Amino acid sequence: MWHIHVFRCVGERDSPRWSRQDRVDPVRALEQVAFELERAGEPSYRVRAFRKAAEVIAAVPVDRVAHMVRMGTLTKLPGIGKSTAGVIANAVRGEPISYLEKAAQTAGPDLSGGAALRASLRGDCHTHSDWSDGGSPPDVMARAARDLGHEWIALTDHSPRLTVANGLTAERLHRQLDVVAEVNASMAPFRVLTGIEVDILLDGSLDQSPDLLDRLDVVVASVHSKLRMPAVEMTPRLLAAVANPHVTVLGHCTGRLVTGRGRPESEFDAEAVFAACRDHNVAVEINSRPERLDPPLRLLRLAADLGCLFAIDTDAHAPGQLTWQPLGCARAEQVGITADRVINTWPADELLAWSRRR
Repeated sequence: MWHIHVFRCVGERDSPRWSRQDRVDPVRALEQVAFELERAGEPSYRVRAFRKAAEVIAAVPVDRVAHMVRMGTLTKLPGIGKSTAGVIANAVRGEPISYLEKAAQTAGPDLSGGAALRASLRGDCHTHSDWSDGGSPPDVMARAARDLGHEWIALTDHSPRLTVANGLTAERLHRQLDVVAEVNASMAPFRVLTGIEVDILLDGSLDQSPDLLDRLDVVVASVHSKLRMPAVEMTPRLLAAVANPHVTVLGHCTGRLVTGRGRPESEFDAEAVFAACRDHNVAVEINSRPERLDPPLRLLRLAADLGCLFAIDTDAHAPGQLTWQPLGCARAEQVGITADRVINTWPADELLAWSRRR
């Protein structure tokens, strides 16, 4: 049988590639194509085709795959189409992976900035898996993060009321904690921190029980509903969430979207909210998703001037999106935020000790 691998990075830390001399099994090749498409922000249906093909081929004996390549019958396997069959055939024959070269050249976000700060990061406080609206299992996300040079990531799938994102009920979150323990046992010393992206409800309370939140390592609190409520209502909503002792990070605080049709910023008293983050030891997230880039620079500068701590996160919903941190790092450097004020430059134990002291 083939074994599913997440790529091992070659070259620049945030631009994973295989060297041209590498010979890779077809599962690795398919996974890498998917990764490159994710990095470029390509539609999820395209990515799923390659990840599904990787799962199919991983279950087929090596000799049978080689025979099907010779006979040109790969597309008879369920989930294998013309493009994925071409990647498999190239890999089995030891040829350059033509689709991989094409995928690697797909225009994506400019990740050239923020190199100095990115080199200091040890982890990512905001990631999603297929337990909510992500595209890959926790172990695949973990291996991708490890191969990008991280020491840890926090798995922060959505909370129950965000049904459109398959938010985790308390029961499902309990089960996920067991899965994370298994991943950590197999990947040590790399570590997956338990967590959640919990919805901030209209009154500022959090969409999960306090007892369960108390068990988690990282709690990212974010607004996903009624983003256009007046500032006179949004401000106390955010202040109540920030004051909650379970909250570690205030996620994408304005909720804006800057690509496509876009979405305007939520209105709130930013000085009051950021001062509360400082006073309650809650990190302000610098969200690195290309469509978010939240908060905007004027608010990021205000939070920095007020003395806040920060978390530079990808909000990744797929392994390839874990490469997006340089976008946040570049913006942090632009307003003078240094590594000592970024909580994901800390080792996991230091981060957890700080969070628990709150």
